[in-house]
Formats: sequence, structure tokens, C-alpha cells
Amino acid sequence: MKILVQKFGGTSVSTIDRRKLVVQKVMEAKQKGYNPVVVVSAMGRKGEPYATDSLRSLVTDTFKSENPLATDLLMSCGEIISSVVMCDEFHKVGIKASPLTGGQAGIITNNIYNDASMIKVDTKKILDLIKSDTVPVITGFQGYNEEGFFTTLGRGGSDITASLLGASLKSEEIEIYTDVDGIMTADPRIVMEPNLIHCISYNEVFQLADQGANVIHPRAIEIAMQGNIPLKIKNTLSECKGTLINSLGEKTEGSIVTGITHMTNRIQVQLVLNQNKDNVDYGNVLEVLAENHISIDLINVFPNEKIFTIDSKDLLKLKDIMNKSDLKYSFIEGCSKIAIIGNRIKGVPGVMAKILRILKDSNIEVLQTADSHTTIWCLIYDKDLERAINLLHKKFLK
Repeated sequence: MKILVQKFGGTSVSTIDRRKLVVQKVMEAKQKGYNPVVVVSAMGRKGEPYATDSLRSLVTDTFKSENPLATDLLMSCGEIISSVVMCDEFHKVGIKASPLTGGQAGIITNNIYNDASMIKVDTKKILDLIKSDTVPVITGFQGYNEEGFFTTLGRGGSDITASLLGASLKSEEIEIYTDVDGIMTADPRIVMEPNLIHCISYNEVFQLADQGANVIHPRAIEIAMQGNIPLKIKNTLSECKGTLINSLGEKTEGSIVTGITHMTNRIQVQLVLNQNKDNVDYGNVLEVLAENHISIDLINVFPNEKIFTIDSKDLLKLKDIMNKSDLKYSFIEGCSKIAIIGNRIKGVPGVMAKILRILKDSNIEVLQTADSHTTIWCLIYDKDLERAINLLHKKFLK
């Protein structure tokens, strides 16, 4: 049984004309001998009546924070509407289809409302529908907990649903349909005419997604990678072949860099030992921040100082912790982190030096760096972000 999971995002199901294109993609899959399993997001984006953010706006923030179970039930409505409406579109062209909630499709989760994780997937109902020549149209973003209550999988959760089902059904591939042609070498809002990445490894795309690129949910990549199920990012509105994500990535020799992404709203924090040598809290400050749910990255620990970055939303919390501990520190606001990503960076000498030279020659100050086998990070000022990305993209990816 050749199964193909096809996930369609909110923009793909937002209008009648676009839903007809979805039907066409599913019909093409059937013509190629696949048994399609369709996953749908809520229709449209914020401001449109059935979008998840629009549904959330119907109740107060206080209610949402105090009633997460009820909030998950409300947020599940958008995908349920999409699944039924898409079944109607299939019915019009003679394709048998059946709408299923995430729970009805067998996705059982823990009890962490608004950000649940899968416990198990029972695929029996999906397989029974496929055997009866019926296309399952499954609500993304949601499941049931073991008590039978709706749970949601967090923002971007429809991607997670597609990967969970793809891995559990041992599908041939998972197709993620959106309104772009695939994964680009840089943000097209910053770099004019970036290149389409035709093939990329799980690890590389995970780094891109984790470091700010809005391509696919990192958890969806992890799940597909564990099951070794290829993912493909495609455009509902075009016939572009898209971006294939697999274990190998691009096999042919090319640039050592696969893509460049970035994160804004970063703050660099510095603590110097000489200013805190009599303070016992200096040694465990990183643990204290973690205990207070402040995420830190670009961590450089030296004998005489500690340097790291945080998100700007955590600055007030950081100040409160530092003041209570009487720790002396300094910070720099208005920073952005650039990530230069590529499997071929590993083992190639001089890449960091080349990056720093490019930025220095253009009078772009680098406040901090870090690197791994596949990624090099540079912290710079916000004002230099667009220029820096364009310079690096031109050097490594043109």
C-alpha cells in the first residue's frame, strides 16, 4: 500500500479557487497510484473568520490562561471546519472522503494543553478508510488526551500532525503544501531573488527552522527524520517541484553553505568575574536563568567572564534576577543573530575567518560568534542585519 501524506496550510484552503487546486493535487496523487492521506489547517490567517488566531480572539486572555482545556477545544474548531469543507470539495468531483479530528485519526497526546506531545498513534481507522477507497481528511494541529479531551500541538502543529501520520503509516513521502515554492537560501524579504534549495538534509533544515527560518516546524522535521520519511515542501499555487528534505541532502558538489537565516530581538548579556568575585551566585547564574525559564544561547564562558544572549522579551525578568542576586552585569540591546548553515562547513578550514573578513571589510561589527559542525553564528547590531545577510549570500550562495 503506497501512502502519501499531503498537508495543506491555511492559505491553501482559504478560498474556493485554492481548494480546487488542493483537490487537483490529491487527484494527481491518486493517478500516480498513491493512497492520499490529507491533513488540513484552519482556513486563512488572522483576521479571517475561521483562522485559529481569530477564534482565540473571541475569548479574553484571562480566560485562555485559566482555562487551557476550553481554549484547546475552541482552537480545534478551525481545522474541523476545514476538514468538512474540503470533503465537500472532494464530493463535488466524485472522490469519497471522510473528515476526522486528530483524535478520531488515532493521535493520542499527553495532558499539556496548548502544547501537547504525542503518546501514540493508532492508524486503524485511517487504514480502514483507505481500504474502502476513501480519502481521510484529518484535522491538523490536534489530538485527544487519554481522557478524551481535545488537545492542540502548539503553533505550527499541523506540520507535526503530518509527520506523526507519515511516520506511523510508513508513508512513501510527506508533502507540505504552502504558498511558496519551497525553502529558499535566504529570506526573500531581505535578499532579492534568493535561490530555491532543491534538496536539503534533515539536519540542515532543522537548523534553518530552529534559527528563525519560517519553513516547517522543527518537531515535524525530527519526527520525519526518526522515521526516515522524506519531506517535500511544495506550492499549492504552482507546479514547482519544491524542496526535498531527506537524510542525505544535496549530493552534488556545490557551495559549502546551504542557507542563511536570522533571529532578531536578541540582547547580549555580559558578567565579569572581577566585578562579582565575592558573589556566590556568579558561578551558577546560567542554572538560575534556566530555572526561571529564560532561554539563553551563544554562550561563551571564559575564566574571567560569561557572555550569552537572550530574547528581548526576557529582559525585565533577567534584570529582576540579577538585582535580587546583586550581580553586576551589562547588556547590549538591538542585536540580531545570523546563522550560516551547511553540512559541508564541517572540516573546511577558514570559513569563520572568511565570514568575519567579509563583515569587517564592510564595517559591520561582530559582537560574538559561535560554531558547530554545520552552523556558524554571528551576533551583530540590528541596523547591519539586512546588509550583512546580502553580503554573505552574495559571497557564498550566488
